[in-house]
Amino acid sequence: MADPISQLRALCLALPETTERVSHGEPTWFVRDKKTFVSSAAYHHDDRLAFWCAAPPGAQEAFIAADPGKFFRPPYVGHRGWLGVYLDVEEVDWSEIEEIVIDAYRMVAPKRLIQLLEAQ
Repeated sequence: MADPISQLRALCLALPETTERVSHGEPTWFVRDKKTFVSSAAYHHDDRLAFWCAAPPGAQEAFIAADPGKFFRPPYVGHRGWLGVYLDVEEVDWSEIEEIVIDAYRMVAPKRLIQLLEAQ
């Protein structure tokens, strides 16, 4: 099994015009090298492996209420509705993670790229 950050990387880089670079010491994924949509949080703020991502309005609260052992409000960006997702849980649901990553992308990508994504 690939490590979680490699799997997260593959999901992010599969989206149109996505790039990766280190930001704040962590691998971070951008749309058109400008807008962040996912940032890994590999033990940066606590002893947990996680990522933070943009999320649709209300999603942060819904995910945390449904499973607070898997989801959290991340520091710095949580007040803007971003979602924190732990990757060190017993069983990671990668199909769910893929949906979360795509939703994060949709939150920051321009309309033309969202149309391109939907055409894939």
